[in-house]
Amino acid sequence: MLILLETMAEESRRVTAPDILEPLLVRMQAGEQEALAELYHHARTAVYGLALSYLKNTHDAEDVTQDTFVRVWENVHQYQSRGTPLAWVLTVARNLALMKLRERGKTEELEPESWERLAADSPLVTVEDRQVLRTALEGLTDEERQVVTLHAVTGWKHKEIAHLLDLPLSTVLSKYRRALQKLRTILEGGEKP
Repeated sequence: MLILLETMAEESRRVTAPDILEPLLVRMQAGEQEALAELYHHARTAVYGLALSYLKNTHDAEDVTQDTFVRVWENVHQYQSRGTPLAWVLTVARNLALMKLRERGKTEELEPESWERLAADSPLVTVEDRQVLRTALEGLTDEERQVVTLHAVTGWKHKEIAHLLDLPLSTVLSKYRRALQKLRTILEGGEKP
């Protein structure tokens, strides 16, 4: 299962690589709506994963995902080719998710089916893998689940996750390491720590 998480992260890094997303944003700046559809195809899982990790509600995460791409289209003229294009898109998603949290005033419990949707787009993930993943992720704290999910779904490096979540790199690394230890215990021992 841990290998599956790393495989998902690698696949995500491949489809959201700057050399794929950068030209799409440039085409969008030229007014090409088809480029928005392509950007959505490549980045939707990462955006949804980020929104879900904040909101813990599938409906709100879906809303934020859609709103993110609308906002990206409306503000693509502000995009400058610095850093990674996915970081810019995820910053928009993060801001919208935080706004939604402020509107709601609290977070809700994440229903187990929501985590399964993150892996649904990956042909590498079987139904059994999804069930095991869901059970294992339930054994993590919210912050650990967020770090692991962002790494696996967006393919981001720990430094990028730390920047996005406004956490020290050492905190992200320790949360990730602790989460992997918990996942290993759950998967090998069949019980939650």
